[in-house]
Amino acid sequence: MATTPHLPAGQAGTDAYAVHVTPESAGWGYSGLRILELPAGGRHTFATGDSEWIVLPLAGSCTVTVGDEMFRLAGRESVFSGVSDFAYVPRDAEVFVASQGGGRFALTGARCERRLPARYGPASAVPVELRGTGNCSRQVNNFGAASVFECDKLIAVEVITPGGNWSSFPPHKHDEHRPGEESELEEIYYFEFADHEGTPGLGYQRVSPSGHGGGTDVLAEVGSGDVVLIPDGWHGPSMAVPGHDMYYLNVMAGPDPDRAWLICDHPDHAWIRSTWPEQPVDPRLPLYTAPEQ
Repeated sequence: MATTPHLPAGQAGTDAYAVHVTPESAGWGYSGLRILELPAGGRHTFATGDSEWIVLPLAGSCTVTVGDEMFRLAGRESVFSGVSDFAYVPRDAEVFVASQGGGRFALTGARCERRLPARYGPASAVPVELRGTGNCSRQVNNFGAASVFECDKLIAVEVITPGGNWSSFPPHKHDEHRPGEESELEEIYYFEFADHEGTPGLGYQRVSPSGHGGGTDVLAEVGSGDVVLIPDGWHGPSMAVPGHDMYYLNVMAGPDPDRAWLICDHPDHAWIRSTWPEQPVDPRLPLYTAPEQ
């Protein structure tokens, strides 16, 4: 396992990436994340190696070239402005990313066995889900969910939580392989926050030991660019302070033969779900919807 599960902005970067989490640096077997920042006219080449990747614009647009195929990603202004299109690139390939206007791009990856074809994912095909109600309301952009987009191992989604709300609640876990009930998945949280009149946003992330794995225990104040690694444990809540919307990107993968997101709620807090039908969804949501085709 990495020295600490909480990696503040700047502590998980390299010369090439603002964030560079590998299975080796995390101390696990599958999940990886890179955040690539390109200036106007910037270009970057990377080898996919033994992993499959989704290139997802966080801010800005780019082209993604793999072999004889080029995908033009329209991207978005920011993670708080709209759903983005994306590109899937397979293992054992060389990928070229270029951005005329510059931007910030997430490379979400997972070690895998199958080499699937490179593909374009349109923003119009991304299901936008509203999950929870009341102050547990949040928005999930299921661009790389297991039931939405085919990958071998990789699962990736975006979650937007309005300021003052609690997300990843009730706390849940996926650190055991229990067929039909729970998946074993390593998970990466990457955070961004909306500013308010120039004041940076912040939030809090909790992970508590579940009795399985390494006993991960985290209570961290998180800001834009921070990463939290979750190899095991009950994770949640993710709390957005009032006045600052919170975004996090989840990257998951694991050893289970079936690619699925099956979770187990914390028994002390699972009851909260029974209260959701009695409350309206936060009227601030959805922050946006997927564009029409």
